[in-house]
Amino acid sequence: MDDLDRMYRHLVRTLRATAPQLLTQPFQVGDLYTTILPYRLHRRELGLETNQDYEMAMLELLSGARGLLVVEDRMRNELGASLRTPNPDPALVRDFAQSRVALSPEALHALEIEGRPAARTSEPAAPPAAASATAPSVTAPTKEPDTAPFRAASAATTGAPNPAPGTAQTTTAPMPPRASGASAPASAAPAPTARRAPRPITVLPTGEQCRHCKGELPAGRQINFCPHCGQDLTVLHCPACGSELEHDWKFCVTCGRSAVGV
Repeated sequence: MDDLDRMYRHLVRTLRATAPQLLTQPFQVGDLYTTILPYRLHRRELGLETNQDYEMAMLELLSGARGLLVVEDRMRNELGASLRTPNPDPALVRDFAQSRVALSPEALHALEIEGRPAARTSEPAAPPAAASATAPSVTAPTKEPDTAPFRAASAATTGAPNPAPGTAQTTTAPMPPRASGASAPASAAPAPTARRAPRPITVLPTGEQCRHCKGELPAGRQINFCPHCGQDLTVLHCPACGSELEHDWKFCVTCGRSAVGV
């Protein structure tokens, strides 16, 4: 993991903890390095020893490297060209302080999948061969199939001979009868509740701009996502607590903040 990966992962963790609405909404470049992720407050978590290392990682992140951020074309071209020179100029970032960037939905989704715990396997590992050769000989009981209880009961009633001395004997208790009309096990997990289907928005015939990337939306059509940056246009977020809002709501249902102008 290099400086760019550490900066991006720490940026995602910081936004989740302090401003979760910015995980899906754009923010200004100047806010990124002065308020959201300033070097003086996040130096240890970023693992960067000098301010120069911080500025170089910020220059690479804002150039749109590896598709981690959605950035403007002009900023991508100028910062990318500087990175390809022998002496990149991190000060170019300040020329785009008023520009807006956003987390790439694809990169964020990939990071969430990477953070999920791997499925555990229930199959035990086989013992080492060397240990098996030196361990005392013990006859393990043989695993019987599902019909073993019935055979054991039959042998008891018909007077089957006892096993020879020194032979391991496996005793299998009969299965208790199942009560009629028994319901499914109580531990069965309920089916997950599906999220409500998004309600598309209708773009005005005169045309509108995407609130994330300011791109022109197709006039007069019903859409769910921006055709330029891919952001979900059906969901709004409360500026105070980050809760999802409907387009026709006037107040947040969580904190009561006015939703007009969001």
